[in-house]
Amino acid sequence: MALTPRVLLVDDNAALVDNLRETLEDEGYTVASAGAVAEALKVAAPGFDVALVDLKLPDGDGTALTEQLRREHPDAAIVMLTGNATVETAAAAVRSGAFAYLVKPCSTPNLLLTLEQALRHVRLQAEKRELARRANVAEKLAAVGTMTAGLSHEIRNPLNAASLQLAVLERRVRKLPRSDQVPLLEPLELVRDEIARLEHLLQDFLQFARPRELDPLPLPLEPMIAAVTDLLAGDAERRGVRLERELASDLPRILGEDEKLRQVLMNLTLNALEATPAGGRVRITARTRQEEIWVAIEDSGTGIDPQIRQRIFEPFFSTKASGSGLGLPIVHAIVTQHGGAVGVDDSPLGGARFWFTLQRAV
Repeated sequence: MALTPRVLLVDDNAALVDNLRETLEDEGYTVASAGAVAEALKVAAPGFDVALVDLKLPDGDGTALTEQLRREHPDAAIVMLTGNATVETAAAAVRSGAFAYLVKPCSTPNLLLTLEQALRHVRLQAEKRELARRANVAEKLAAVGTMTAGLSHEIRNPLNAASLQLAVLERRVRKLPRSDQVPLLEPLELVRDEIARLEHLLQDFLQFARPRELDPLPLPLEPMIAAVTDLLAGDAERRGVRLERELASDLPRILGEDEKLRQVLMNLTLNALEATPAGGRVRITARTRQEEIWVAIEDSGTGIDPQIRQRIFEPFFSTKASGSGLGLPIVHAIVTQHGGAVGVDDSPLGGARFWFTLQRAV
């Protein structure tokens, strides 16, 4: 669900829609509206949490629209509205997959109660999916741990031996005449880079499979974000991407471990820079939200296909040809270890927005 619950109103009675919009916005909902089936499908495309759909619309039937909205937005809930309640219309609403059925005119308390019940249903479904996803991740993590225990020693020994022999070979090459060194040093550097890549990959496996115990301390978040953006400023400039910070002025200290949280910020910001074409923007935002701190890294790139959003935090799942599929799972593991949550949605900049929450230091 979005941070602010999103309600879609579908009714051709403009006066009723205006009245409902005012009521719902006063209660803290974000409201979008449509007066016909075709318009409703367009307005619903970016997503919504609950829709209030009139049974009779100028260009179609509300039950058919409900069925289509359920197919295209299975995570949302639909509440049917009608001014002519019958057993047949109620049965049709149930068959279409509607969560509830209200008769117009509906009292404001009854409407708000039904909306809250629908939102609770949406949240519970989201929590069930999250629990299933976490169980899947836990199974894969256990497999990684078992595999890493057996392979780390077998891989690290030959890597160390190869690095040592490569260093010996490089020293010998550098004793040759300068004209003979160039064609030999180039492939040596390539091999050294590949060994370093393998060592980094092995380190990712070890960190993900067997994370060390957390030692949290009260930390200021702003200097941490500033250090990461300063470090990546050159990379952003080379890519032609504007790297921005938008931090609340009253950010409290967070409870965490500096090194690990910098890794989270670094991984997410690097991903955003890689996803953003020249002339685009990457923005890091931080603000207080109730009893926690909300941090987001967003970009103006092409975004993430909704079909794969549920999988991007799974171990070994990657959309990059050369990716290990462990970068985002490590981010997820670190944030979870800090008692926070992490997710992804659409950014107002046009691309993806990765966000995570952290606990405030007492």
